[in-house]
Amino acid sequence: MNSISLIGRLTKDPELSETNGGTKVAKLRLAVPRPQHETPVFVDVSVYGTQAEPVARYLTKGRQVGVSGRLEYAEWRRDGELRTKHEVVANQVVFLGSAPAPAPAATPDRQPADVA
Repeated sequence: MNSISLIGRLTKDPELSETNGGTKVAKLRLAVPRPQHETPVFVDVSVYGTQAEPVARYLTKGRQVGVSGRLEYAEWRRDGELRTKHEVVANQVVFLGSAPAPAPAATPDRQPADVA
């Protein structure tokens, strides 16, 4: 069985693209906390098909999400050097918590009222 479930926060906004066959794909990067460790595990996630567009449209950096899917492994060579990568291919993405609060809007400087 190849099954994985994670909860983490997005490290950046999702990136939406399309495969050569026309299938939408959203790429995510999650920071998943590890108990008793200071640094999280960073995990790449791909979301294909009908879920890709809403994921890319409504999720933003800092948002907490739950992901379930399967673990994939890839090997390739670049400049003669062997490269490897693990990635989660999601079959479900759950939006958790609330979206991060937007940064306060800039306001023009206020001038004190003239006192007569």
